[in-house]
Amino acid sequence: MIDTRNIFQAVPRAAFTRPGQSRGLQDVIRWRYLLQLLVRTGVTTRYRNSVLGWTWSYVRPATQFLVFWVVLGLFLNMNKGIPNYAVYLFSGIVVINLFSEAFKNATTSIVGNAPLVRKVFLPRQLFAVSAVMVAFVHFLPQIALLLLVCLLMGWGAHISLLTLGAVLAGLLIIMLFALGLGLFFGAINVRFRDAENIVELMILLATWASPVLYAWTMVETAATDKLRWPAWLVEIYMLNPITQAVELFHYAFWRPVSLGLDGMIRVPPALGWNTLWAFLIAVVTLLLGQLVFRRLEGKFAQYL
Repeated sequence: MIDTRNIFQAVPRAAFTRPGQSRGLQDVIRWRYLLQLLVRTGVTTRYRNSVLGWTWSYVRPATQFLVFWVVLGLFLNMNKGIPNYAVYLFSGIVVINLFSEAFKNATTSIVGNAPLVRKVFLPRQLFAVSAVMVAFVHFLPQIALLLLVCLLMGWGAHISLLTLGAVLAGLLIIMLFALGLGLFFGAINVRFRDAENIVELMILLATWASPVLYAWTMVETAATDKLRWPAWLVEIYMLNPITQAVELFHYAFWRPVSLGLDGMIRVPPALGWNTLWAFLIAVVTLLLGQLVFRRLEGKFAQYL
């Protein structure tokens, strides 16, 4: 019989890891096969036993768009001064829908997968990341519809590398920001379910705290002429990652089909620099959310 005691004594302690210890978002890459399964399950089960199925991915944003367009555009005349208001409105709605679904689903991902969290060890960040990816998959039909409308309006003649870069930058900012907030509130939600109500309020405010239904110049005018807010408040408003993502989509989709029309809204000042700052804010939010998540994940099974 071989004596294995000396063999194990030769192995340094650093080679052993504590059972159940997570490496954070690094494990998402190592467990990518399981991530694919979670994403596939989230996509296929959403419309299970539904008559319309994936058609709901078109019906829901279309209904939301019609309500805002009729109430704000026709009744309240907020479409004045914004040419092609329908494209302006819908290009902002798709961004808000992506953020809302990703943020909300990531927040409830741990509680929603409580049986797995209690019984099996796996990186808990997988649930939040898969929730954001599922939201992105459900976002694709909406962006496809927006792209089709813009192509019919001559968008293809004005496409450039800047427009494509604006789309990619907007998607990256909004997904990183939603994931960071989802990790933060998802960890807190395990212990205090009030977090879900806070998230609902934040999603409600996100639609009105970003230039989706109105022009960003209205905020600038109100700050200087009516409310007389200091200029730095407008800067904070523009550095909001959601605001920046919406403006990038306006730059990529609405502006090319509205060039030369009367009442054209000017490009926000320092759009490029604000995009960089918004990206950094989203990354910091992700790091902070990951820090809080890792501090609290050790007691998830206990609280669930």
